[in-house]
Amino acid sequence: MYTRKATVAASVGLHARPAAVFVRAVNQTGLPVTLTKDGSATVDGRSLLEVMSADFRRGTVVEIAVGTCDADEKAIRKAVDHLADLLHTDLTDPS
Repeated sequence: MYTRKATVAASVGLHARPAAVFVRAVNQTGLPVTLTKDGSATVDGRSLLEVMSADFRRGTVVEIAVGTCDADEKAIRKAVDHLADLLHTDLTDPS
């Protein structure tokens, strides 16, 4: 399983609009992405409610992982890397 750590850079953390942008990106991958921070339970990255409730504040280091699925390793790595890069931004909606 490929995992990667990233630091939340959005000024309000993963709350409200930044959380929605991130969750939309997770859902576009079609993968069962999870997020974990030290000392907390794993949350489903596809769930806006779970992501917002997890209190991922600015500066929080999270681990991004993909659960069991049929995707090939290259696709998983590409998706996780993209999501990690996204967390390093202010998560503003590109539209």
